[in-house]
Amino acid sequence: MKQALQELVASYRNNLFATAFNVCGNAQDAEDVVQETFLQYYTYQKEFDSEQHIRAWLIRVAVNKAKNVNRTFWRRNRLSLEDYMETLTFETPESENLFETVMHLPEKYRIVIHLFYYEDYTVREIAGILKLSESNVKIRLSRGRALLRDALKEESKYDE
Repeated sequence: MKQALQELVASYRNNLFATAFNVCGNAQDAEDVVQETFLQYYTYQKEFDSEQHIRAWLIRVAVNKAKNVNRTFWRRNRLSLEDYMETLTFETPESENLFETVMHLPEKYRIVIHLFYYEDYTVREIAGILKLSESNVKIRLSRGRALLRDALKEESKYDE
């Protein structure tokens, strides 16, 4: 199964951008990662089993490319989290606060939290995408939730 590139871009561009941004922390780098991911799909000579297989492959490629971007020297013009937050729209102030708190988590927790809660992947799928064991993904989710809980409790103390 090989879907048309235009269909995939329309379907997954925003998801790949969010995933890449979670790893890179930079909107411009995330855009580059998304473009490179779709370019790699276009030139890739493999048939996929299903649309879920394509989606998982795209996410895995985007995560790997984003990690490669993090290793490069040319990261001077980074968009700060505050600048990126201004470009997003949220339904409630609480959801904005939660997203910002997630973005401040360490990368290894932030990416599994994002894939699980924002992209609706299962633990098994996340393990496949990130090439981790399922137990490692569960541990990262648990620790990420604990960090989120602590951070949100801290903020609520200051709000009172």
